[in-house]
Amino acid sequence: MDEAAVGGRAGRASAAGSAVEKSLRVLEAVAAPGGPHRLADVTAAAAVPKSSTFRILASLIDQGFVRQEADSRYGVGPRLRGLSALVGAGEPAGIGHILGELRRTTGQTVHLALHSGRTITYIRKLENEDQPFRTASRVGMCMPLHTTAIGKSILALLPAEEVRELIGATGLPRRTPHTLTTARALHAQLAAVRAQGFALDDEENEPAIRCIGAAIPGPAGRPVGGVSVTTVTFLVSREEIEAYAPALRAAAEALAPLL
Repeated sequence: MDEAAVGGRAGRASAAGSAVEKSLRVLEAVAAPGGPHRLADVTAAAAVPKSSTFRILASLIDQGFVRQEADSRYGVGPRLRGLSALVGAGEPAGIGHILGELRRTTGQTVHLALHSGRTITYIRKLENEDQPFRTASRVGMCMPLHTTAIGKSILALLPAEEVRELIGATGLPRRTPHTLTTARALHAQLAAVRAQGFALDDEENEPAIRCIGAAIPGPAGRPVGGVSVTTVTFLVSREEIEAYAPALRAAAEALAPLL
């Protein structure tokens, strides 16, 4: 086959892939909690030039995935809501069983989150109703990668260059006095995560909250999300939460073929 022809098709595919990636990032930014969102906010969250963001939004509005409000902000359209309902209805029943078993084994709150661009998005949360506390997390909430146990478990399995690019693009914003805010500290912890097979969030995302998380690998080994066990520091010590690691890793492995 002619190499120029192959190269031409590869070039077009690459350009198309880039366009698709930008459109998906814009759609994720519109669907983020707190909407409807201003054009400037969508542009910043998606990391897409303003002119391109405007064109993508116009197309998504035409297709019904995005809705423009009277104040010119952008919100989720009916077609995207319908797609969300279809995805939720099609969730494998085994996911709930695995998460429920992890909650029963640990007696703690369990989260399931998917990797979504530069954040994670919680898609399931199971609380222990007998506990005297409630965490602020909720389904649909997006959280940073570098401050959460699930996020750090995902970062540990991403290529180093991709992690460096993410840090360069978003920085490492501080959420608590314990947040890792330097690349050196984060990379050192990610090395430990790879060695032990789980990550800890020790009051790095929310005061008094301690979590342990494990990544869920996709078909090609790239992490698609993660699962975590969430506790409070005044009830569960660091040593005690680390004892949940075997059950947590088993849950992550069981969830992998279902996501």
